[in-house]
Amino acid sequence: MQDRLLRCRGHPQEVPAIDLDAVIGPYLAPIVAALAIVTVVLIVLVVVLLRRVSGLDRRLAGLTRGGEGRSLEAVLDAHLDRVDGVARDLDDVVARTVVLEAASRKAFSRVGIVRYNPFEETGGNQSFALALLDANGDGWVLSSLHARSGTRVYAKAIARGRSDAALSDEEAAAIRQATA
Repeated sequence: MQDRLLRCRGHPQEVPAIDLDAVIGPYLAPIVAALAIVTVVLIVLVVVLLRRVSGLDRRLAGLTRGGEGRSLEAVLDAHLDRVDGVARDLDDVVARTVVLEAASRKAFSRVGIVRYNPFEETGGNQSFALALLDANGDGWVLSSLHARSGTRVYAKAIARGRSDAALSDEEAAAIRQATA
């Protein structure tokens, strides 16, 4: 190589040519060995990374199965839409349940019946006292007295498990049965 001039602080100075072969020559074997080791390490790292990437691909395929080849984001969006739909349906069910519970408190849910024979001359227990009460104990008692000459039916209002009218033993037993 040709000599070059280097100017430092305005003074020209000659720089001798560098023989690169002479500088690197004695260290060539260790440099090649070091580069070979680095290459082997890099190949091992590439293999490890390829295995990890293939594992992640399998996991992603498992997460998106049934997604018809859609991306994970699309699958998650679809699942979030379904969750939102289920939440709306649940809110609807809760609202309907509240209405049904309020209505069911007024429905006859407690029933008691006592069959008996009030008159000696008639056969069988064809007379009865039927208590129909809601959850609060409100309702009525229906009594049927059967005799040979005819059947008579009576109804008495019940509030909180009690009646303002006098109750027969059978009617009281029907109310106890309904509230038990």
